[in-house]
Amino acid sequence: MDRLISTIRRYSWGSTTALPELTGVEPDGTPQAELWMGAHPAAPSLVERGGELQPLDRVIEEAPAAELGEPVLRRFGPRLPFLLKLLAADAPLSLQVHPDLAEAAAGHARENARGIPVDAPHRNYPDGNHKPEMIVALSSFDGLCGFREVRECADVLSALRVDGLRHHVAALRSAPEELALRQVFSAFLAEGPSLVEEVTRAVAREARGDGPLRAAFAVYDSLARAHPGDPGLLPALMLNHFRLAPGEGLCLGAGIPHAYVRGLGVEVMAGSDNVLRCGLTSKHVDPQELLRVVRFSAYGLRVLRPTATSGGEEVFASFVDDFQLSVVRPGVRREAVALGSLAPQILVCTAGTVSVTGPEGELVLPAGSAVYVPAGESVTVTGRGTAFRATVDVSFP
Repeated sequence: MDRLISTIRRYSWGSTTALPELTGVEPDGTPQAELWMGAHPAAPSLVERGGELQPLDRVIEEAPAAELGEPVLRRFGPRLPFLLKLLAADAPLSLQVHPDLAEAAAGHARENARGIPVDAPHRNYPDGNHKPEMIVALSSFDGLCGFREVRECADVLSALRVDGLRHHVAALRSAPEELALRQVFSAFLAEGPSLVEEVTRAVAREARGDGPLRAAFAVYDSLARAHPGDPGLLPALMLNHFRLAPGEGLCLGAGIPHAYVRGLGVEVMAGSDNVLRCGLTSKHVDPQELLRVVRFSAYGLRVLRPTATSGGEEVFASFVDDFQLSVVRPGVRREAVALGSLAPQILVCTAGTVSVTGPEGELVLPAGSAVYVPAGESVTVTGRGTAFRATVDVSFP
């Protein structure tokens, strides 16, 4: 096993204090949005092999069967199929959606055939993979995810008392669900600045009121303040507001519009950069491609809570093969938690201190530190702390 030296991504929406507080270092005043742990080629973690630091993606490339194990290698090829992150948002991220595997492969091939450079700002599909993701809150965590029921969408828009929204309210109350959501969402993507300004004022008013939707309007108001004049505010009004308590999670699949707003969490996702943005961003927005990918149906939020195993691990249910996320709290259910896997694993400590012991010795992990364990290697976690473990469930067909 190897201690990971990982990269902090300093996106503008990141908190200046959350990750420094977790890791016990002095804040430097700059945003620290994400700590990436894994083998993503844009910012691979470093491990020490042969007396020198090497990027994890290169280590895996040189010995894929030894690092990944045969089941993972056969299923996903010579790459780590997941990326683990600590995510610290102090401002809203872009409103976005991800393709499924077939859409990603087709879109990637289509853009390759057109000769669009992989790093072009208007490229939608830099790779051919899907990008399901799971977030588990370490603090109170706010976001938007999936369409509200059409009746609720109509109620939200109606509560703003904006004349320019009346025909959209009528459509939501009269047309079939898929047609109504598609029609209003499409129209919102094309709206001009005057309606956005009027809705922005109405949202601010309702956020200061005492109505039943005040909490949701407060979130929408934060979007408008962070992205003034951005038309993405309009489709955001159609989405469910969620607030996760620490330890609760959410798993997001293809075609589900979403935006993280504020909070600290552990995120795991499939290894992909395919993001289609709907707004709340200065980056490229492709309305035509969005309408291909978005699932126009009401989305019932399903908050995840882990299920305890007999070995002392608590596992969050995932609907994809690319990753499995669990939490380990030695000293709570068992003094020592044994973790064996036919797949590679990454463990990150998020509170207290844990010790990870393998065949070649012990690594002590304070909060914010992580370890990579190659396939086939068993480790034992002890101490008084909390660690999250990302791996692959190799029970797939």
